[in-house]
Amino acid sequence: MAAGDHGVSADGARAIRLATEAVDPKLEQAASTLGASRTWVFVTVTLPLILPGIIAGTILAFAKAMGEFGATITFVSNIPGETQTIPSAIYAFLQVPGGQEAAGRLVIIAVAIAMAALVLSEAAAGGKTVAGA
Repeated sequence: MAAGDHGVSADGARAIRLATEAVDPKLEQAASTLGASRTWVFVTVTLPLILPGIIAGTILAFAKAMGEFGATITFVSNIPGETQTIPSAIYAFLQVPGGQEAAGRLVIIAVAIAMAALVLSEAAAGGKTVAGA
């Protein structure tokens, strides 16, 4: 797999982060003082407020990924073991019968790498990590 594959675009992550930071902590505190658990506060207060940011971030990340995939497949090609990236490997697996399982495993690996990179990035920046939130 070639280096340089990114799971989430910077713009997509920025949209989600800005939406999360815009949530008024007083709203979450009010729900907590009324007896809501942390999970219930997240589901009923935080998530509805950040959902537009999540949707916008997802659309931005998807659009960037499609553009990068098109450029990669066009200019770099897809030579297994040499120039193959995770997205082009997923594409190649989906082109052969029975390749869905291998493609699914690669998707899980790509998501795990992206989440690990996000957590490490937050830890290196000194902010709260996703796991510590």
